[in-house]
Amino acid sequence: MVDWLLSRMVTSPRSLYTTPFLLLCLSNVLFSGSFNMIIPELPNFLTELGGADYKGLIISVFTLSAGLSRPFSGKLADTVGRIPLMIFGTLVCVVCSLLYPILTTVAGFVLLRFLHGFSTGFKPTAATAFAADIVPIDRRGEAMGIMGVSMNLGASLFPPLGSYLVLEFSVNVMFYVSSIIALISIGMLMGLKETLPNTQRFRPKLLKLSSNEIIERKALPVALVTAFIYLTFGILLTISPDQADFVGLENKGMLFTSFTVFTILSRATAGRVSDRYGRVSVIKISIVFLVLSLIFMGQVSNVTELMIAAGALGFSTGIAAPAVFAWVIDISPEDRRGRYMATVFIALEIGIGFGALFSAWVYDNNPAFFARAYYAAAALTLIPGIYLQFFWKGNTRHKT
Repeated sequence: MVDWLLSRMVTSPRSLYTTPFLLLCLSNVLFSGSFNMIIPELPNFLTELGGADYKGLIISVFTLSAGLSRPFSGKLADTVGRIPLMIFGTLVCVVCSLLYPILTTVAGFVLLRFLHGFSTGFKPTAATAFAADIVPIDRRGEAMGIMGVSMNLGASLFPPLGSYLVLEFSVNVMFYVSSIIALISIGMLMGLKETLPNTQRFRPKLLKLSSNEIIERKALPVALVTAFIYLTFGILLTISPDQADFVGLENKGMLFTSFTVFTILSRATAGRVSDRYGRVSVIKISIVFLVLSLIFMGQVSNVTELMIAAGALGFSTGIAAPAVFAWVIDISPEDRRGRYMATVFIALEIGIGFGALFSAWVYDNNPAFFARAYYAAAALTLIPGIYLQFFWKGNTRHKT
């Protein structure tokens, strides 16, 4: 009976939940869990190394390297293949997590964050292109929603585990467990079949990029919107751990759990809504919610309010994400899909990195400035809403 059901899932032309798609999503859960589980504890870890003034670099350096690697990952995903790129990106997670307990200087930490960022520069780009290859055209938004749910599950389930391991054992144990989880993620990929026809063997020449291989101009409208939406995530990652300490939340991982649980709730339906009503309509709604949520984040004064505000911010982000990624798939030709995805992911990394640096600068390690940082972010988040409402002209429904 199980074999028959799997056969039906794989062969149905409109089936979304095929075995390859489910294996990909499971790998994403573990991959996301691997690098997200350490994030809530990194500010304290860096402080103990003597780098309290460099907290903004925890996220910004990570996203910088991820952004720099995107053009290469996009080209390689369209030449070498989707699966080799996913495996390589996850291997970076395995190695970096093992090195955090060894390189125990501020400079060593920053170097590792830079190298660790290459993991998210390669794995998500290739994974999204792979998913686009195997899902039905008229269910792209839904597929991107579920892909996002898989990443959010990792980001939701594993940060509390990381904080628990630090509280009960040590920060080094947390890093070792992170490495093991990333290694298991690679195992999930071994059951997948490459979807890119006519793959090439890797050779150094493929790392040479022409100008049109760095940025896809036709993807720039989506990229602009993506950058401003995701700067809020950089702010959350950078200053919310200190905000959690300030209001008395001991397990900072629970803050990220609230964010990601509500992200999952909205992603599960927002993708389907964008398939029906269009990408921009859904994105504009999400921007309104993002602005209100950021204002709320700046007003919290206790643990309960902080958990609710983080959940509201997650719910708002979850509305936008599937529509954004389905939008770029809609406009990308199959033979350049990796490059289109890379352009949008570069914008995502720029948004997160700028949000991290901007919030660290405004916050300045002073709890009195939490509100100021969030209010400034709310004002910036209005920019893509104004662009879509008054300047964007085009169709964002899926191709049929």
